[in-house]
Amino acid sequence: MSRPEERRRAAVLGSPIAHSLSPVLHRAAYAELGLGEWTYDRFEVDEAALPAFLDGLDGSWAGLSLTMPLKRAVIPLLDEVSGTAASVEAVNTVVFTEDGRRLGDNTDIPGIAAALRERGVTETGSAAVLGAGATASSALAALAGICTGEVTVYVRSEARAAEMREWGERLGVAVRTADWSRAAEALAAPLVIATTPAGAADALAGAVPERPGALFDVLYEPWPTPLAAAWSARGGAVLGGLDLLVHQAVLQVERITGCPRAPLAAMRAAGEAALAARG
Repeated sequence: MSRPEERRRAAVLGSPIAHSLSPVLHRAAYAELGLGEWTYDRFEVDEAALPAFLDGLDGSWAGLSLTMPLKRAVIPLLDEVSGTAASVEAVNTVVFTEDGRRLGDNTDIPGIAAALRERGVTETGSAAVLGAGATASSALAALAGICTGEVTVYVRSEARAAEMREWGERLGVAVRTADWSRAAEALAAPLVIATTPAGAADALAGAVPERPGALFDVLYEPWPTPLAAAWSARGGAVLGGLDLLVHQAVLQVERITGCPRAPLAAMRAAGEAALAARG
């Protein structure tokens, strides 16, 4: 691990990036860990600008967090990719070694698993996933370790359905797909992971069953979503996007700084305060 007096840099890249809470979380971790000379910023970077951005970094840089649309675009620019990241062809963390190598990893997958574990969800007989984007594939990868049965993925097109079935085969998950018009059926599953954009699942709020299982809605702003609010009102366990964001950021901090244990509580408190300040 680098000594605290050494100036070290990290940042989150993506487009759009102004909304990102990553700087809040990482800076809170640095403060708690006593890494006074570490800085963490955000940069608006798209796929076209990514190669030049990486090539322009000097030896003070320790690592990067990546959000859309860079998680797949960065892979050809790396020297090594972890098995976790390779399993879903998505890198959200880059660590720079002392000899200048670029190592890619994915903390979304273990972050999902850690967030579920924190709420007592360590195994489920079946699950449902709403949506079929990059987060959905990470959800499938996380479910590979805790779901003993079938995962049903609700999608809007046959092309997306085929992609999800292919991801299931690659990840060793029994995946069945269903049309989005039947998405209300998903809510009967013991574990539901909603990976859709803001507003896409709002209409399902009225279909929450009397005794719901666990819902993991990966959105964090606005929060709660109508679905999460209805779920909570029925007494079901609810996890939100901040749970995922914090747990994956904890792992990023540990990988980038070399610290063995990032301060989960301080990072979560900082994230909650930032969201409250946004109203």
